[in-house]
Amino acid sequence: MAEEAAVEAVGLRKSYGPVTVLDGIGLEAARGSVFALLGPNGAGKTTTVRILATLATPDAGRARVAGFDTVRQRREVRRRISLTGQYAALDKEQTGEENLVMMGRLCGLPRRRARERAGELLERFGLSGAARRRTGTYSGGMRRRLDIAAGLVGDPEVVFLDEPTTGLDPRSRQTMWEVTASLAEAGTTVFLTTQYLEEADRLADRIALLDAGRVVAEGTAADLKRRVADRRLDLTLAGPAAYARIAERLGGRAVLHDPARLVLGVPTDGSAAHIRALLDGIDPDGGAVERFAVYEVTLDDVFLALTGRPADRTRTAARTTGEATARV
Repeated sequence: MAEEAAVEAVGLRKSYGPVTVLDGIGLEAARGSVFALLGPNGAGKTTTVRILATLATPDAGRARVAGFDTVRQRREVRRRISLTGQYAALDKEQTGEENLVMMGRLCGLPRRRARERAGELLERFGLSGAARRRTGTYSGGMRRRLDIAAGLVGDPEVVFLDEPTTGLDPRSRQTMWEVTASLAEAGTTVFLTTQYLEEADRLADRIALLDAGRVVAEGTAADLKRRVADRRLDLTLAGPAAYARIAERLGGRAVLHDPARLVLGVPTDGSAAHIRALLDGIDPDGGAVERFAVYEVTLDDVFLALTGRPADRTRTAARTTGEATARV
């Protein structure tokens, strides 16, 4: 295993009864980076995190976190990590400050140092003004921030964030993204699981795409997008019959199928010559395509191209590239 890796797994397998959850996955996260494990519900993301955080034992394979084996050196791993799950693990009857002081004491800090550390983290996460309010009165975004702050009391080398923005409103999600980025900037390795493609695209230095217990692709967001194309040409068809006819004509070339909106998407390099050639080949008679638009390829397109289905999430709007919309 690479010495510079903060998290590394080789051939991890895990089954629960007859159900195979992980089927020999391997991954590597560099120190001081944000690594995103991306996949739909049931892909095996949380099971992977549980193994890496020493909460579960793999049936086969091995993993190292912060330089220590997650099975043979479990105690050493636990001393160097923190784990934040999908739900905040806080005492709602205590104030934000009391929660952090309690965590500091559990980590072995003297009372005075625990209070100092609590104050540092409350300020860092923008919670100083709510330090003496009961946690039960906090908003969802505030609780998530406090939960992560609690995990940082012991100054961990690796932070596992298991779908940390699930259920948050857009503003709270934005705040969590800023917090996550700041952790990596401070030198902490962040291992993030998410089913939000935009989240992985925005935050991660490296992404592993997990589907049905297997890593189907790994690389930077740009690397993964290049596996599909630089751009996507979305075609709005004139009606259901036209949609069916063009979908059949395109076959496996289409990376987007949206029958409700009568939209099909195909890869393109974005040049006028290529778009013109595609339109001439797809709709030579000029009666099927009502309008078109060119978009940057998204991780959603990558997921669809590599797994044959869209990611299990609410679609986020693709970004339009310039004056690309026209009527045909």
